[in-house]
Formats: sequence, structure tokens, C-alpha cells
Amino acid sequence: MLATVQTILAARIDRLPPEEKRLLQTAAVIGTEVPLPLLQAIAELPEDVLHRGLAHLQAAEFLYETRLFPEPEYTFKHALTHEVAYGSLLQERRRVLHARIVEALEALAGDRLVEQFERLAHHALRGEVWDRAVAYCRQAGTKAAEHSAYREAVTYIEQALQALPHRPERRETLEQAIDLRLDLRQAFLALGAQRLMFDPLREAEVLAETLGDQRRLGHVSAYLTQYFWGVGDQKRVLVSGQRALVCAETLGDVPLQGIVTLYLSQACAALGEYQQAIAYGKRSVASFEGERRREHFGLPYLPAVFSRNTLLTLPLARVGAFTEGIAVAEEGVQIAEATDHPLSRILAYNGMGYAYFYKGDVHQAIPIFERSLALCQAANIPPLPNLISSLGAAYALAGRVTDALPLLEQNVEDANDMGRLANQPIFMANLSQGYLLAGRWEEAAQSAQRALELARAHKARGWEAHTLHVLGDVARHRDPPASEEAEAHYQQALALADELGMRPLVAHCHLGLGMLYAKLGRGEPARTALSTAIALYRAMDMTFWLPQAEAALAQVGRSGEPETAQ
Repeated sequence: MLATVQTILAARIDRLPPEEKRLLQTAAVIGTEVPLPLLQAIAELPEDVLHRGLAHLQAAEFLYETRLFPEPEYTFKHALTHEVAYGSLLQERRRVLHARIVEALEALAGDRLVEQFERLAHHALRGEVWDRAVAYCRQAGTKAAEHSAYREAVTYIEQALQALPHRPERRETLEQAIDLRLDLRQAFLALGAQRLMFDPLREAEVLAETLGDQRRLGHVSAYLTQYFWGVGDQKRVLVSGQRALVCAETLGDVPLQGIVTLYLSQACAALGEYQQAIAYGKRSVASFEGERRREHFGLPYLPAVFSRNTLLTLPLARVGAFTEGIAVAEEGVQIAEATDHPLSRILAYNGMGYAYFYKGDVHQAIPIFERSLALCQAANIPPLPNLISSLGAAYALAGRVTDALPLLEQNVEDANDMGRLANQPIFMANLSQGYLLAGRWEEAAQSAQRALELARAHKARGWEAHTLHVLGDVARHRDPPASEEAEAHYQQALALADELGMRPLVAHCHLGLGMLYAKLGRGEPARTALSTAIALYRAMDMTFWLPQAEAALAQVGRSGEPETAQ
């Protein structure tokens, strides 16, 4: 049926007078929307002939006028009419017209060229005007990224890379080849497409080494540092990170130093080296002060926000420095909101929410996480895996287990698909806690054991300590309790948390041990553990767990065993 309609349309077009047929074909090359000034510029027809032809094409129902102001514009009556008219042109004639459209658009746009980047990219590619195709595709990609349209950005950047080999192979072209691959990495990063980053970065690294371009090599090495962190390859993280830092310091490039220390902070936090992570995080924050707070430096988010609300806030929370962490997070939120950049705001809210959540202020954390998630949906940005896991964990802690489990389960699956392996131990541990609160002991144990295996495989000692604590909770809540197993896990978690300076986790381990000892009728060690937990919770203002710990301590004094063990 479709072929029959196409044949009829083609026959109708062929029966048009030659000038009108050429006019229709020329309009088809412009696109489905045909501005009159652009058609006039490339049709090479006297004005009266042009208007007469348009009138005839409208009467024949090929085109119709869609607007008069600010300039007349025509549209094809049917999409199939446009397709058949365009297909009736010889390839070489199409190419010539596309190239002519590029010149006409440039002349007509004046100082509003940015509004035409997408159209210019389209016609430059098809007109085989390769230098302009590269430039306009990249500019269209940048414009799309600025509006958080990262999938569109990927398409334009990939088109620019396809056009680039048609240009002469000289230094400028090779530099463009590097820069386009770095642009592609930024879009993949915003989309959470971890696995897709490596090939463009490796290709860019080879090109930068070939050119001896230390600045570009420094950026590539910095981004590889983040990539290796993301896939859990800790050995290569440090090698790549140090290489990037040497480049940055040799060049005296402060923003590049900030980017490198940003990713080194992230890597150190993953290894459980929280004090070093905090030191790198503070160095990164200092690199993006003043006017630099509002600049992206090629990243898909504001590094001034990321360095505060991810790199500094999270390790500060892990060591129990909540007052400082929340203050830093609030500063990051102010920067993000002042620029109204969606991805930066998402990161800002996520970091602040995490600080409150880890402190136990779930009723403050949940609205912040939900605000971040709503912004992801409004901006059509895939939700960050950390955000989904943290929101699910916060729901679980607040007693909203039926809301928590679908998020936690889907998050683990999505993170696997996206190649986001660095944080999989905590994602699995959070899922285990959700199962535990739902009374699904076997699934809780399996998830926690898998989390422990991943943490040890990635040398993520902080996550290892956290997961050992979860395994202790799981063993304690079994019916009957696996007492020896629970105590062993708590003690291992406590030793590691104490070594790493994870004061909140130290408090949780003492609480777990105190509850376990009380259940076993071991009054004195129960009182000691619970008293230690209470002192730590008070010192860090972690009031969420205080009533539980205090009630358990009071019960131990009366009967040696608390009423509940949550």
C-alpha cells in the first residue's frame, strides 16, 4: 500500500512543470519546514516566479503556509510528500543544495547563528562541507549538553567524529579528534554510561601522546582516573591520577589540578582512605573559588558543586563530621541554585541529602532526595545510582519498606547494566538492610555476602566495614540468632571502622554488640557497648538511634535483655 502511494506521489511530482518540480525538490532539501527567505536564497528564481510557483504548489496540496510572521514559512502537506520529493533528486544535486543551504543560513542568521547550529550541522553533513560539519556538529552538541539534552549531544558529537576523517590530517585535526572524544566522555558521564567512556578516552590518550600535548593528556588521564574508579580498578586509578596530577602541576593549570584532585578524592573515599579523600576534596574546592565557581571547565556539572557535595560532604559524613559536611553541602547547593544548572543541582541535593541521611535525620534527607529525583525526571536526566540507593535506604530507615525495596532492587540491576561497579558494595548492602527490615532473612544474607565479596574485590575497605556490620545485623536478627557469627562480624566491622576513623559506624557496631550481648544475658559487656554507643551518638548529634540505645541500656539494667532489637 505504501509503495503504491509513493508511486502515485512520484507520478504527480513528475507531472509538475519543470520549474515547480525543481522548486518542490529544493524545498524538500531544506526540510519539512521551509522558511521563505532561505528558499529564496537557494532557489535561484525571480521573486514573481517563486511566488507563483509556491501558489501552484499550495493549490496542488504539496505545500501549505504555516505562518506569516516574523517571516513566511511553508510546510509539506504530508511527511511522505517530503520524502518522495527529496528522494527524486540525484545524490549530487542534493549535496550541492545542502552545501548552498549552509552558506545561505550563515548569511541570513547574522548574530543569531547559535539558533541555527542544529540545522547547519544537518546540512553541512549532507552537503559534505566537512570543516563546517565538524564545527557545527560540535557546537550543536555543546548546545544540547547545556540544555541537559545529553543523548542529543552524543548524536551530534558522534556525527562530528564521523566527519572529521574527511579533513586533512594535520595537528589541528588531531586536536579536534581529542577534544571531541572528551566531549563524548562528558555526555556519557552525565548519562551514567560508564562502560561507553573507555574507548573514546583510550583513543584520545593515544592521540595526545602522539602530539606530545601535555594539557590534553592531563585531562584524558584525569578522566581515566574517574573511569577506573567507576569500574573498580583501583590500581589503575592511582597510576592514572598521579600522571594527571604531574601534568597539571607542571603546567601550573589550577582548574586541571582541581579536576584531578576531584577524582583522586573520589578514589580515596572508595578505598576507605577518608582523611586523604577529605584533603584532596578540600584542595579541589580551593581550585574552584571566585569566578571559577560558575565555570564548568568542560565537565557536565559545576566542579565547584561536585567537589563540595560529593567529594567533601560524603567522606566528612563517613567520619562523623556532620556539622562541617552539612555546611559544605549547603554552600554547594547555593552555588548550584545560583546558576540553575540541572545536573549540578541534582548533585548538590544528593550530597546534602546523604549528609542528613547518614546522620540519621531521615525526615530531612527524604524530601531532599525526592527533590533531586524530581529534577532528574524534569530534566530528562537518568537518576544517579547513588541517589536511588540513598533514597531507598532512607525510606527503609524511616519504616517505609514497601517504598524502599523496589528502588533498592532496581538500582542494583541498573548499576550492573551501566557498569557502575565502584559503589555496588554499598548498593548491595543497602538492599540487604531493606530485606532485613522486611523480614526476608535469606535474601538479606545473600545480598550482604555478595556486598562483602565485591567490597574486598575492589579493596573498598570502608564499604567492607559497612557490609560486615550489615552481616552482623542479619545474623543477630535470625530466629534463633546466629550469635557467634553476629559477634564475629560486629567485631571485624568495629576494628576496621575504628582503623579508618568511621565514627558513626563505630557507634553502630557498639549498638549492635550491646543489643546482642543483652539478648544473650551478658549484662556487663552489654552495658559497656551500649554506653559507648550512646556517648558517640550524643557527641555526633546522631539522635535517631539514641532512644533505641538508651531504652536498651535501661532494660539491661532491669532484666539484662531489651524488648526490641531493631
